[in-house]
Amino acid sequence: MDMMELLGYFDKNELSLEQLFLKTLTPEIINKQENNPEVVGEKEAQEPPIPDVLPILPLRGLVVYPQTVVPLTIGQQRSIRLVDDVVSGDQRIIGLVTSKNAELEQPEPQDLYTIGTAAIVHRMFRAQDGTIRLVVQGIARNRTLEFLQTEPYLKAKIELIPETVEQGTEIEALARSARSQFEHIAEMIPSIPRELVTAVLSLEDPLQIVYTIANFQRMDIADAQELLEIDSVSQKLHKLAGILAHEIEVLEIGQKIQNEARSEIEKVQREYFLREQLKAIQKELGEADEQQAEVEEFRQKIEAAKMPEEAEKQAQRELDRLARLPTAAAEYGVIRTYLDWLVSLPWSVITPDNLDIAHARQVLDQDHYGLEDVKERILEYLSVRKLRMERSNEILPEEKDSIRRVREGVILCFVGPPGVGKTSLGRSIARAMGRKFVRISLGGMRDEAEIRGHRRTYIGALPGRIIQALRRVESRNPVFMLDEVDKLVFDFHGDPASALLEVLDPEQNQEFRDHYLEVPFDLSQVMFITTANTLETIPGPLLDRMEVIHISGYTEREKIAIARNYLIPRQIKENGLRQEEISFTDEALEKIIRSYTREAGVRNLEREIGGVCRKVVTRIAEGKVNSTEITADLVKEMLGREKYFSTEEIAERTAIPGVATGLAWTPAGGDILFIEATSMPGSKGFQLTGSLGNVMQESARAALSYVRSRATELGLDAKFFEKTDIHLHIPAGAQPKDGPSAGVTIATALVSLISQRSIRPDVGMTGEITLRGQVLPVGGIKEKVLAAHRSGLKTIILPAKNKPDLDDLPEEIRHEMTFIFANTVEDVLNAALEPGTKSPDNLPSGKPKSRRSRKVTLEDTDGRSD
Repeated sequence: MDMMELLGYFDKNELSLEQLFLKTLTPEIINKQENNPEVVGEKEAQEPPIPDVLPILPLRGLVVYPQTVVPLTIGQQRSIRLVDDVVSGDQRIIGLVTSKNAELEQPEPQDLYTIGTAAIVHRMFRAQDGTIRLVVQGIARNRTLEFLQTEPYLKAKIELIPETVEQGTEIEALARSARSQFEHIAEMIPSIPRELVTAVLSLEDPLQIVYTIANFQRMDIADAQELLEIDSVSQKLHKLAGILAHEIEVLEIGQKIQNEARSEIEKVQREYFLREQLKAIQKELGEADEQQAEVEEFRQKIEAAKMPEEAEKQAQRELDRLARLPTAAAEYGVIRTYLDWLVSLPWSVITPDNLDIAHARQVLDQDHYGLEDVKERILEYLSVRKLRMERSNEILPEEKDSIRRVREGVILCFVGPPGVGKTSLGRSIARAMGRKFVRISLGGMRDEAEIRGHRRTYIGALPGRIIQALRRVESRNPVFMLDEVDKLVFDFHGDPASALLEVLDPEQNQEFRDHYLEVPFDLSQVMFITTANTLETIPGPLLDRMEVIHISGYTEREKIAIARNYLIPRQIKENGLRQEEISFTDEALEKIIRSYTREAGVRNLEREIGGVCRKVVTRIAEGKVNSTEITADLVKEMLGREKYFSTEEIAERTAIPGVATGLAWTPAGGDILFIEATSMPGSKGFQLTGSLGNVMQESARAALSYVRSRATELGLDAKFFEKTDIHLHIPAGAQPKDGPSAGVTIATALVSLISQRSIRPDVGMTGEITLRGQVLPVGGIKEKVLAAHRSGLKTIILPAKNKPDLDDLPEEIRHEMTFIFANTVEDVLNAALEPGTKSPDNLPSGKPKSRRSRKVTLEDTDGRSD
């Protein structure tokens, strides 16, 4: 049909793009339009030849294909200038090139794709808003060779790139598949006219099928441009098939979702009508419906719960709302769950305390060996509670404090290394008092809603873990253990430690308000016990609310007693043995403790005892033995090679001058560490390795400065540092280390290196030093001394101001070990270094100098080191 007739018909009847396309495909001739005063530049519909230089019209978010008719809206001033020049000239051919970035208002040449479409402008008319409406028809593909001008609009030299049209059965099959896929898509999109589908199905030319379907199919600009740039018609059809297949999959999933939502809505409506009919039937029969029965049941539970006044008013208010709501309402289930939580909490359920002090002492001694500080604190609490109950009638009304209430609960914090029995001690306390026990772990908790709960406005909201635990234990005065309080996480997710402030504050927890309940719950009678391995990570305000009780590691004698009374009987029972089938000698237990475990607690000790028991079980099952006595030699046979170094190994490492034994505190209870120093030719270099923190590095530099400043007084060669580099290393490099307490150990190692005097192998030391040589007190003395005792050290050098800390040590430790208290570094050196000796000057490097060969005094040492 005549294109001018079509375009006039398009202007007059305001056809859509699909309708315009249909008119191009239908064979009928439409009556010619009447004159339209808005139309500008009407020309004869003849296609002139395409010149080599074309004005370039950038397109945003659109790709125009050959053999397609597309309406365009022009708003940019330079584009309007381009269209005016083209329409007023003899040739109406322009180049349509898509912009790579659809956000650019005026794309430059580098922002455009290389390949576009040469198109002829058929119609142009100006709108009242100042924009220009165009109808263009793609003619052929072209490649931009060179831009000749950018002002007032883009103009470029182009070349035509015709498509490669293949023939054959495969092309026919691909074209037929593309038409079928488009028909399937049209069936799922009601807005696509049926006439358009019929017209597409009548097409025979494969290239026209590709461009026609692509012109109406929704796709990404990158895919549309790629489809235009492909030369082969076969490859174009393959690409189009993939795009259509993806679109079909997306549309089918969307239809599936809509059908499911429609089915769910119909189901809810059906259930609503059925319930209403059921209510009407029950009303006619004079029977109470299920909802009324449920409301009455909640009313009885509220009366039986004996809630405080505020909680009861809230429950009655929510119950009235529940009675008025239909069961199909979304809020019905929310209110029902809320009332179920309210009536199931132990508002008035209290477990009576067993205030028999002798019974409590017996239970605590039966469950745990030692731990006298903790046991005494629990007995004090029971004694105070017993006396207060007996003398409650003696308190006059005017003597009662109207501001501060009587504190009935207690908040303890057990701090100690792993495996010393902190968690099991909580169970023992509950058994001694006759209370119920509940425990929650706080390790890794990062959301304060875990403590206070979520608001009821959230879907799936629940109370916090405090309220959940009380509901589970069915008592409002249990022994409540908050395990691993030092491992709470503080980040952008929340701060659960701040939420615990209200829980663990005796002045506030009488009215603890969970976000879900929104009514106060009394936690004042709960006995809270928290556990931690260290206090450093616990926030100050939270730590201030707790009574801290330190639980240090066990001595060797205590571990033997615990093994005999608790660990061995439990492992015999767990492994199916009888008491007469296995026994342990004291030497065997000492062997396990010294050579196979190195810990403050007894967890690894129990594991090793369990390993021995399993070996015996295997022998009994094989019929090799009937009973076994475990000796030290048999322990080595069953458990294999020893895991930890002995005292002889410590002596071997410290035999080399420059190696000192220090004491360190760790969250696991304490340990010993070796500080090694060596020298090499250089000039005043000082290198530190071993994963040392900033504080420890500063302590090492302070020790070096002290040694250099006091070299003459210490009998050292003052010129040693000018020709020597020193390397200080602390082994176990993968383990981070920090703190100032290694200052005296580092200074001793440096003096030992320079003077070539070895350090006594049975000596361990700790203490911070100053540049003036003073020894300052440090913390963790008990844990450090216990670690030294486990490692076999006999003499400990401590700061003089730490002498009162010895009162915390067990009596056996104080008698078995020698303690030297130092005020200055000179005191440390005098106690730690061996008598001065000297070896030959040319001793080969890398070989330790034997103590027997060093018989020269310190004053004769020339300062050279190996």
